[in-house]
Amino acid sequence: MRAGALILAMLAMAGPAAADTVQLYAAGSLKNALDSVAKAYETASGNKVAAKYGASGLLKTEISGGAKVDVFASANMQHPQALTAEKKSGPVVRFARNKLCALVKPGLTIDSANLLERMLDPGVKLGTSTPKADPSGDYAFEVFRKAEAIKPGAQSVLEKKALQLTGSRTSAAPPAGRSVYGWHIAEGRADIFLTYCTNALAALKENSGQQIIALPDNLAVGADYGLTVMNGAPPAAQRFADFIMSPEGQRILVSYGFTPGQ
Repeated sequence: MRAGALILAMLAMAGPAAADTVQLYAAGSLKNALDSVAKAYETASGNKVAAKYGASGLLKTEISGGAKVDVFASANMQHPQALTAEKKSGPVVRFARNKLCALVKPGLTIDSANLLERMLDPGVKLGTSTPKADPSGDYAFEVFRKAEAIKPGAQSVLEKKALQLTGSRTSAAPPAGRSVYGWHIAEGRADIFLTYCTNALAALKENSGQQIIALPDNLAVGADYGLTVMNGAPPAAQRFADFIMSPEGQRILVSYGFTPGQ
């Protein structure tokens, strides 16, 4: 029996006798993908998943403060590792990978070769998420650090002009069902938005005229996503984490544009 089929069979046997609800805190960039993973897990196990999505740094702060959580799926490794260091959770596993892309407004002439020049242009509005609160912002600022090696002085210019439009507790929220990144571009608050490629793909489905530009190799930044199960969580939480890491869970994540974690 294949490993994925074996896990599904075990879930089916274990679930109905002791149905439980798994409280999931997860990065906002995972919402569509993990909603699908959770649905498959619920079907296989009989358990339920109640999810809260948001900026990983803000979620980590809530968990450190005592929020009741069973599984934490972060857009970086550092936040879950901090919870492990606080003895609040078990080991951290990399379960997915992502990378940064540039989401660009319609009509702006841009490609990977001139992306840095366009980001530095005083007339171009550059959007990012909020560093420290949201790993997406941290990754964007890593792009700025790489830019310094290409063009001295670029890091300071980019950090000063970056509009931190999302990821904080006070960030404006988009209308229900709208991608926050595509929404900001559509509303004219940013001309270029550095975000995860998976987020850019979701925005493009809602805003067909927007563009996705790959970062050139010398600016490219990858993102490792970390998963941890909290101490004292019910057995269903570990089974859900195992399902995320199973071939079936990984297949679903890949279908949303992520790269396997292992």
